[in-house]
Amino acid sequence: MPRLHERLTVIDGLIFYSDGDARDLLAGGYAAANVTVKDPMAGFEEGFDAMARWLALAARPDGPWRLVERAADIPAARAAGKVGLVMGWQETRLLGNRIERVAAFHRLGLRACQLTYNEASAAGDGCLEPRNGGLTRFGHEVVEAFNDVGIAIDLSHVGERTSLDAARHSRKPVLLTHANAKAVHDRVRNKSDGVLRAVAATGGLCGASIHGFMNWGGDPAQPPSLEGFVAHVRHMVNLVGIEHVSFGTDFAAVGDPRAADFFLEMSATRYASGTGDYVAAFGNSLERRFPGVLNNPRFMVRKTEALLAAGFAEDAVERIMGGNLLRVLGEIWGG
Repeated sequence: MPRLHERLTVIDGLIFYSDGDARDLLAGGYAAANVTVKDPMAGFEEGFDAMARWLALAARPDGPWRLVERAADIPAARAAGKVGLVMGWQETRLLGNRIERVAAFHRLGLRACQLTYNEASAAGDGCLEPRNGGLTRFGHEVVEAFNDVGIAIDLSHVGERTSLDAARHSRKPVLLTHANAKAVHDRVRNKSDGVLRAVAATGGLCGASIHGFMNWGGDPAQPPSLEGFVAHVRHMVNLVGIEHVSFGTDFAAVGDPRAADFFLEMSATRYASGTGDYVAAFGNSLERRFPGVLNNPRFMVRKTEALLAAGFAEDAVERIMGGNLLRVLGEIWGG
């Protein structure tokens, strides 16, 4: 493992699912990850139960996880040889239109949340909604409440207008934890330059993703590559500056790859308008969702190597791989 990677504070902006197995993350040199603690379709009770399970897992003295509530908890987790657990959701449906639940879930440990997941929610429209509506009245309340308590606002699966509205309304930095540039690959999940600039203008971050269907030009003969990911990073750096770029893999962290099958099936069927052509071309397994050289968190060093090989200075790589996200999370959460 290159010396630089060993020194990095690697923070992944999004792990879409984990069964609690952190071995691959530790092997990849992770300091922390924003882990989706329950699938986006979960209701209030399911979401609460999932958070309770994760809290118990992170409390185990001999376990691989350490709960992250403040930015300082991330280097502390790394120093202890654990993975910092940033508990996150990818939807606001668990709030059930009850804004008072925001503070309650924050007390339980919630530290990152998307406003919508592809579809319309009570907060606004997702990226697959044809009408492309803006932030709703409730969405404005959610943004304010997240700002007040210190929950990072994620716009990765959020529609264009809702993203722009949220960025304008937020008093704190907002995040694209795992989304690429539409200017590089024109995919429905990728973001326009206007959204990337709006996120950066809040002091926030644009998190480039290694995920295959966000790094694919549509030709089955040309599968996604690590070089494609680097092209997104370069575009973002040129557009908004190195201080506003991070990464989010959209990996799963599982002991058994089959544990994530339900999520893959939901993505390929319910959200086929966003992923269907990719699944038809390459299949619907975890391995096929990512470039072959980086299809598992344990190979994270290859991302560091690719950025260095592309000419990024060590200081820039340190920022992209976690330094920027650590700084901005500190601004959102405090400490």
